[in-house]
Amino acid sequence: MTTQDSTLTALTYDDLLAAIVPAEGGREITDPATGEVVARAPEHTTADLDAAVEAARQAQPEWAALGHERRSELLNRAADAIEASAEALAELLSREQGKPLNGPNARFEVGACAGWLRATAAFEIEPEVLVDDDDGARSEMHYRPLGVVGAIGPWNWPMMISIWQLAPALRMGNTVVMKPSEYTPLSVLALGHVINQALPADVLHVVSGGRDVGERLAAHPDVAKIMFTGSTATGKAIIRSSADTVKRLTLELGGNDAGIVLPDADPKAIAQNLFWGAFINTGQTCAALKRLYVHEDIYDDVCQALTEVAAQTPMGVGLDEDNVLGPLQNKAQLDIVTDLVQAAKDAGARVLLGGNPDPDQPGYFYPTTLVADVDNDNPLVATEQFGPALPIVKYSTVDEAVEMANGLEVGLGASVWGSDRDQARAVAARIEAGTVWINNHGGIDPRVPFGGVKQSGYGLEFGVAGLKQLAAPQVITY
Repeated sequence: MTTQDSTLTALTYDDLLAAIVPAEGGREITDPATGEVVARAPEHTTADLDAAVEAARQAQPEWAALGHERRSELLNRAADAIEASAEALAELLSREQGKPLNGPNARFEVGACAGWLRATAAFEIEPEVLVDDDDGARSEMHYRPLGVVGAIGPWNWPMMISIWQLAPALRMGNTVVMKPSEYTPLSVLALGHVINQALPADVLHVVSGGRDVGERLAAHPDVAKIMFTGSTATGKAIIRSSADTVKRLTLELGGNDAGIVLPDADPKAIAQNLFWGAFINTGQTCAALKRLYVHEDIYDDVCQALTEVAAQTPMGVGLDEDNVLGPLQNKAQLDIVTDLVQAAKDAGARVLLGGNPDPDQPGYFYPTTLVADVDNDNPLVATEQFGPALPIVKYSTVDEAVEMANGLEVGLGASVWGSDRDQARAVAARIEAGTVWINNHGGIDPRVPFGGVKQSGYGLEFGVAGLKQLAAPQVITY
């Protein structure tokens, strides 16, 4: 089984477009910061999806037979390929998704793709000895490839989340068929093209298309598992589509992450981390801080410290090296944020910063917005806004804060902020979320499993636990 290209080429931005843009036809993809056309994306069909699944199915046994060590070598080579073309990938990501090159954005995302591949390749996964009796009885747990894994990704971190899906799937001996978001297909197509320099033919396919393609992938009889990151509503649809074939699923769905600031917190010390916990990727992150509960004793101080940080953080076109916040990725998301902030203003909430988009500005920009004195049941708090608007809710007792934090049917991430670590850990243990951070929010690590509770999904990603989610357990007893 040979790789598609024995050499790794440092590709330019134009090289990427030449490789992925169809000779004719396709759909225009525009820059959300400027409205300019980036390129035309191919519009694959369900027939194209079926062909990709069949090719991946045919390639999977030989890929699995390579073994963990060789597959890990090839994943590291794929990371080399990403690093060789990193700047071109970052430019395309910035133009298509809108996120700036600098800060925790496009260059950061591309770098994380390579780093995540290397981390996944390095995990050791050996058979687990379950029973080893003196009389010679022995039971072992082995982890076997599933077959073809279908991956359906979002538009907010299109490259990095694609890696979260494909890296463990490939490492465990599966082949992968990916369907990117209709908003950001170019980024994932380009990433797949670069990675495929290092992989054997047909091990990884990227199929760009509409909802019908995603529905076919979720229901396809030759796809053994679906990995999906996106909205809870779409996740429920995938559950229904996958039912007839009893597919395995890993679903990372919507979150509306709560943060609780305890009365002993130092407002100025935590302000920077609070800000980036909420506004990384202009708030377009599933596990971003989306509702902040602050004790009444330090409420005004936290509001002031956050406002000072937010006011100094530049927003604008992503290719401008000075900017670290960008536009909303699409018009639909801009409308959601606009309506939710307006609902808070109509209810008498106090806008500390922002809340006044410029209707004449090109692109889907919404200013960095902080909203204080807002009721917990206001739509801005109760609905995942997925944008650069943070509601700040005052509370009197920790019990009240925990009750509000747990009051929604989502539980992806959460955070607790305070000077007494033991007290913060005690509060964290009471929060219904898959991950609770202390004095930061959203800090993920490829070694640490990640997943949600309640309607934020099920299944784990990352680490050895994540690898096992991409395999069929088999017990051998002898």
